[in-house]
Amino acid sequence: MGHGRRTVATLVAAVLMTLALPAAVAGAAEAAPRVDLRVLVVDDGGPAVEAVRTELETAGTPYTRVDLGDSARPRVDQAFLSDTVDGRARARYQGVVLPNDNPFGTGSPEMAALADYEKRFGIRQLDAYTYARPAVGLNTGWSGTLDGTAAQVTAAGATGPFGYLRKNVPFENNDRNVGESYGHLATPLDRQADGATFTPYVEAPVPGTGRPGSLIGQYTHDGRSELVVTFVYNHYQTQFRLLARGMVEWLTQGVHLGAARNYFALHVDDVFASDDRWDSQLNCTPGDVDCPPGSPENDPIRMTPADAQYARQWSRDHGLTLDLAFNGGGSESYKDAHAGSDPLAAQLLADQNAYRWINHTYNHPFLGCVQDTSVVPWRCATDAQGNVRWTGRAQITAQIEDNRAWAARNRLASDKEELVTGEHSGLRTLPQQPTDNPELAPALTQTGVTWLGSDTSREYDQRTLGPSLTVPRYPMNVFYNAGKAAEQVDEYNWIYTRKADGGSGLCESSANTTCLPGPLARDTGYTDYIVPLESRIALGHALANDPRPHFIHQSNLAEERIGYKPVEKLLADYRALFADSTPLVNLRMRDIGAELHRRTAWAAAVKDGKVTAHRIGDRVTVQAPAGVEAVATLPTGTLQLHGTSASVPFGGAYAGARSGWAAPAAGETEVALLLPGTTPSARDRAGRAARVQAPAPALPVPPGVSRRVPYGPGDTVRR
Repeated sequence: MGHGRRTVATLVAAVLMTLALPAAVAGAAEAAPRVDLRVLVVDDGGPAVEAVRTELETAGTPYTRVDLGDSARPRVDQAFLSDTVDGRARARYQGVVLPNDNPFGTGSPEMAALADYEKRFGIRQLDAYTYARPAVGLNTGWSGTLDGTAAQVTAAGATGPFGYLRKNVPFENNDRNVGESYGHLATPLDRQADGATFTPYVEAPVPGTGRPGSLIGQYTHDGRSELVVTFVYNHYQTQFRLLARGMVEWLTQGVHLGAARNYFALHVDDVFASDDRWDSQLNCTPGDVDCPPGSPENDPIRMTPADAQYARQWSRDHGLTLDLAFNGGGSESYKDAHAGSDPLAAQLLADQNAYRWINHTYNHPFLGCVQDTSVVPWRCATDAQGNVRWTGRAQITAQIEDNRAWAARNRLASDKEELVTGEHSGLRTLPQQPTDNPELAPALTQTGVTWLGSDTSREYDQRTLGPSLTVPRYPMNVFYNAGKAAEQVDEYNWIYTRKADGGSGLCESSANTTCLPGPLARDTGYTDYIVPLESRIALGHALANDPRPHFIHQSNLAEERIGYKPVEKLLADYRALFADSTPLVNLRMRDIGAELHRRTAWAAAVKDGKVTAHRIGDRVTVQAPAGVEAVATLPTGTLQLHGTSASVPFGGAYAGARSGWAAPAAGETEVALLLPGTTPSARDRAGRAARVQAPAPALPVPPGVSRRVPYGPGDTVRR
C-alpha cells in the first residue's frame, strides 16, 4: 500500500472522531474494530425510508437494502452484521436505517441481534418515521397534519447535526385540498429509564399548548443511540431536503463516502442577439415556428446598455456570477441596422470579467433537421426519397468557429470547449426529431467541443456525443419571448389554462402538466404566482445536490427585467434557511459537466461492488477502480495521506465538514485518510444490556407524501 503502519496500541489509544469503540474492544489489549463505510437500509416500502435511501444514493454513499417484503431476503443476524477480517472484528455497516424503532415484530431475534450489534460497535440507528411514545423516550403527545408548520432547529440541533441551518424548517403546503405532511409532536419523558436521555434537535409548537414538541431527536439508551423522527416525508419535500444532510451526518457520525452540496448556476442565452415577442392576439410568437408563416412580427426584445449595467451591478450585489451564452452575429446584425454601432456589446465587453461566457453559435440557427415550417407544429423536411434532410457539418462547424472568431476579434475570453447550440438543436428533439443530427458529433470533434448544453426537459441524464459530454440544463419557466410581466402572464395563461377558461387546453391533454384553476391576473399574476412558483422549483433543484444549471434568455433581463425576480427570491429564501458555512455553489458549465461525469463513474463502481472502504480508529481507507475518483464527507481537520509522511487537507470546507473528490497518490492503489480525534468511547456510555421494545403500530401516511404534490404548472422535472 505504500503507507506506514501504525501500531495497534497507537490506534487504540487515539481519541476518535465520533466513532464509539465497543466496550468489548475498548481496551489497549485488543485491536480497534474495522467498520465498513456502508449503511444498512431496512426497507418497508414506505416513503420515509425511500427518501433516506434516495439521499444516500444521490450523494454516492454505499448502502445495502434489505426488503422486508421479500420472502427471500437475508436474515438480519450476527453473521449478517459482523465477522472477523485478518483477526480483527469487523462491523459490516456503519449505520442502520429502519422504518421505525422496531420493524421486525415483538420478540424478534433480528431486532435483538441488531440491538446487540449497535451496542457492540457503537453503531447508530435512524428511525425513519415512528410514533412519539415512551418506547422512544417521548410522551404520547399530539398527532395530526403538519402542512405549513414552521419547525425550528433547537440549540442542541444547531451545535449538533443541523448546524448548517439557520433555524427555520418550513413544512410544505402546496395544495390545501391534499394532506402533505403528518406527524407526532411530543415532549421527552419527565423520567427516562436509568441512564437514558432524549435530546430534541428539531421542534414545532404543539397545537393548543404553545409548548414545543420534538420532530427529530436523539434517544440514547441501553448503550445505543437512535435518531427518532416522528413525521413522515418523501424525498421531494422541502422539509426533508433541509434536514437530510443532518440525518445522514448523525447516522454516519460525520464519516462517510459520498457528498452533498447545494448548487445554483444561471445561464442567460441569446446575449447580443434579440428575441421574438409573444403576440397576445395571435397566441403565438411571430417570427418563430409556432406562428403561421406570414404572421406580422412584433418589435423584438433586446437588452440595452442600461440593462447591461444593471446586470453587472445585480450580479455583484447578489454574489452570483451569470453565465452569458452569446451570439456574436447578433451584434453584427445590430451594427448593420444602426450605422455600425452596438452600445450593448460595448458595455458587456467592457464588463466581461463580471461574467462567464459560453459559445451559443454565431447567429443561433436551428442545427438539427431542416425544418419544414409550412405547418404548425413544424416537421423535418425530407428529400425525394423520403430521407430526413439534415443541417450539414460545414454549417455547424462554421457557426461554432465564426462565434469564436468574433470573440477573438473583440477580445472576449470564453472557454472554447463549451457550447450551447440554439434551442439545443442538433440533439434529438421529440416528437419531430427522435435522433441526433448525425453531422453534429463530427462537427464537435472537428471544433474540439467537449461540453455541450442540453435540456433536462428532454433528457435529464448526461450522455456522450462524439467527444462531448452533455451538460443538462433546467429551463426556468420565464419565457424567452417575454420582456414584460404582462406578456409572460398572457402566454402562461394560454399554456396552462383550460379551453373553457380561454386557454389553449394543452394542460388538459398532457399527463405531465398541471392546469391552473383559473387565469392569472394580468397585473399581479407574475409577482404573486409565477415568481414564487419558479423560485420554489429552482430551490428544490438546489437542495437536491443537483449541480445542473438553470437557463433563461437575455430578453428576460431587458425591459421590465422579469428574469431577476424568481432568482432574487430563491437567493433570499436560501440565505434565510442556511448558515454562512453552507453557501450555494456556483460552478461554470465545464465544472458542472465534470462533476456529473465523476458521479456517474463513482455510482457505477459502487453499484458493481467495486468500491470498498473502511475505518480503523482514526484511519479511513478507500479502494476504487483505477481512474475512478473517490468522494467522501469527513470531519474538519481530516488529512489525505501520501506515502509515509506527506499529507494534505482533504476536500473543501462545506456545511461544517470537509467533502470532495480524491484519487490515490502516485504509485498507490488506495486513498488513505487520517481523521482528527474527539469523543469518548462506548465504554464511557455503555449502559446496561440492550433492550428491544415492541414495534410501533401502523403509521398514517397522507396522500401528499405517498404521491408527491406538484408545486404547480411547469413542475415537471422535479427530482
